[in-house]
Amino acid sequence: MTRRSVRHTLAAVALAAAALLAAQAPGPAGAVPGATPAPIWSGLDARDYSGPIGAPGTLLAKTALDPALSLPGAGRAYRVLYASRDVHGAPATSTGAVFLPRTPAPAGGYPVIAWAHGTVGLADQCAPSAQPRSERDSTYLSHWLRQGYAVVATDYVGLGTPGLMNYLSGTVSANSVVDSVISAQHAGLPLAKRWAIVGQSQGAAAALNAARRANSLSKGSGLDYRGVVATGTPANIEHILWQAGPGFPPVTLPAALNAYVSYILAGFDDARPDLHTDRILTAQGRRAVRQARTLCYGELSEKLDGAKTADWFTRPITSIPGVQAALVDYMSTPYSGYDRPIFLGQGLRDMDVPAPSALSLYAQMKAAGQPVELHVYPDQDHSGTVLASLRDSTPFVARLLR
Repeated sequence: MTRRSVRHTLAAVALAAAALLAAQAPGPAGAVPGATPAPIWSGLDARDYSGPIGAPGTLLAKTALDPALSLPGAGRAYRVLYASRDVHGAPATSTGAVFLPRTPAPAGGYPVIAWAHGTVGLADQCAPSAQPRSERDSTYLSHWLRQGYAVVATDYVGLGTPGLMNYLSGTVSANSVVDSVISAQHAGLPLAKRWAIVGQSQGAAAALNAARRANSLSKGSGLDYRGVVATGTPANIEHILWQAGPGFPPVTLPAALNAYVSYILAGFDDARPDLHTDRILTAQGRRAVRQARTLCYGELSEKLDGAKTADWFTRPITSIPGVQAALVDYMSTPYSGYDRPIFLGQGLRDMDVPAPSALSLYAQMKAAGQPVELHVYPDQDHSGTVLASLRDSTPFVARLLR
């Protein structure tokens, strides 16, 4: 079997499994109820930033992070604004946070973990550096801090800064992650050049896209990229999305999956306005996309609970000329071209990103001869895999950053 046929076969498997899991799902998968708290900008509100930007990785501002937004395992913590590039390759800005361990810095500084966060929404108020971290993420990131690593956590371009965050854009997420680490090197903090990437869900796709491009994007910075950890990775999702239309899927998706679809449509429409995806949407579909632009994940999941995505379309997505290639370019997770080790972690009870997504990616990577290892957690769902994977990812990262 050729690599091309492996790719298409496994994508078909992922499509079938996603539809089956959606049909069996009893309700929202991972939705976070309640209104989003008012953002805390820590004195650095960059929503309307219009100053000079400079080269990617330029540190534009740094301030102490509000203590309410820090982590249990952190000593000092900062909110930062830095230069990057948007989905069109134009100069853009991103915010983020930098956390330092409580322990004294070793000679040469703390090795760095770049954290790529999961789905929070597209609106500025959803930016992780302006909101308290979830209990799970606080525990997870504090674990890395207690291992002696600094954590550099991007918000992604457009999330808390001008423009829209292009959900699942491989280009934007890669730029955001790598440029956050470059900028942190100019923050006057005791950071080593050695760094690795860790990401979950949306952030797993971001982490892998950043890993694929890490050495090229950081060329000349002196950084020493070592490898990546990705859990709950959305891969081959574009092959599922372009099946969408009035006849697919013939089921009510879990609320979380409805939110993901609307975020993708909003981000993709912003990236490719020339394709006019709004022209194939019903009034209900256009409303879902408008809500995706303004509501954070928990609120949007509640709004879309019980919706059928089939009702969002007047025609299939594939009726738009060139849309399939455009979706691949926009949101595909690369399965080749890596030059450092890859850790994939996947829970078999994952309903947000069904296991065949990451498992198909693993098969593609193996067929392409990539340095990948797979860790499966049979009893874990999308969120549970994050902490369960630590028993395996902790020694993996230690080997990378020693």
